[in-house]
Amino acid sequence: MDAPTLHSRFLSDVLPRIQQDARVTGVAVAGSIAGGHPDIYSDVDLIVVVDDEAFDSVMKERLTLIGSWAALVAGFTGEHVGEPRLIITLVGPPLLHVDFKFVRASDFAERVEDPEILWDRDGRLAEALAEQPPTPTSLDLQWIEDRFWTWVHYGVTKLGRGELFEVIGFLNYLREAVLGPLAARRVGAIPRGVRHLESIAPDEARELRATLCGYDRHDAGRALLAGVDLYTRWRDEAGAPIERNRQAEKLAVQYLHQVIDQAD
Repeated sequence: MDAPTLHSRFLSDVLPRIQQDARVTGVAVAGSIAGGHPDIYSDVDLIVVVDDEAFDSVMKERLTLIGSWAALVAGFTGEHVGEPRLIITLVGPPLLHVDFKFVRASDFAERVEDPEILWDRDGRLAEALAEQPPTPTSLDLQWIEDRFWTWVHYGVTKLGRGELFEVIGFLNYLREAVLGPLAARRVGAIPRGVRHLESIAPDEARELRATLCGYDRHDAGRALLAGVDLYTRWRDEAGAPIERNRQAEKLAVQYLHQVIDQAD
């Protein structure tokens, strides 16, 4: 495993401490470290695998356990990212972001990509991965198309009111939920918002810069137009069977131009 010095030192220190808990059956690392491309700014994504029978008791003790394994500076649960099994932490100093994800042994094989097993008490983790292949995240283009033009209308109403902070936030949402994933799909990467786009899809990342704007009504309108243009172009070039809502598209784009013209 190739990891920066700080990350390697943390893993070397924390792993023997986790192994002392008999309820833990194994530990794996995911994310950029497992993928072989970490840098000094990377998080550590740890998967702590727990015996099914002990899982509930371990879940109640997670912060206490982490505090006994590492120099815990701050930590909180991950419901806001849809993962209540996750504890997001800072450890150190020097500060290092570490995500501790606690999973039942029976659920370990459910994954979108393969982690790297760091320790496997009885070999069950390796067996589980061998028996069940990962299920990569797929991008539902029809789901996006069914919603996109309503989203655009919403963003345009904010532009019309002059609520530019709302427009800026809306454009960020479009990049995270639609344009970033589409850009990743174009280069065969896993869609994860706009993460790593500058390195995995540099051409698309350059085009996405057109959707950035300052606190200026004209600039915000231009950025909305750029977002619509990128979506329609990348959608059509995807080659996927999509049922387009042509009426919604036509009316939403007309409304966007109308509001922009009123602002000029």
